[in-house]
Amino acid sequence: QVHLVESGGGSAQVGGSLRLSCSASGATYDNPCMAWFRQAPGKAREGIAAIYSENGVTSYANSVAGRFTISQDNAKNTVYLQMDSLEPKDTGTYFCAAPSGRLCWLTDETEYRHWGQGTQVTVSS
Repeated sequence: QVHLVESGGGSAQVGGSLRLSCSASGATYDNPCMAWFRQAPGKAREGIAAIYSENGVTSYANSVAGRFTISQDNAKNTVYLQMDSLEPKDTGTYFCAAPSGRLCWLTDETEYRHWGQGTQVTVSS
């Protein structure tokens, strides 16, 4: 079992930055990758970034590519999401997730077994 805890959410102005953290505990040795999802009010949850533990390969949704950066500190079992050039459309609850398999597809949340409780991000003008 993997336990995930997000932190770092809050409020930001348009064009500002926030950094989210996801701390993993438990059976983290079996985590091939980690991903960040978000859910805006009234909308479906969206996969936005993923990173593979062994080689650091990353992937991003088009909606955040070039503005958000996912990174990891394997020694701390922590994954980060640096969010720059924030826009009002980035408002939502952000979740980190670990898959049940070996791949972190951003387009299929059913592939993820472990989820954090979420952290709120609000971007205002």
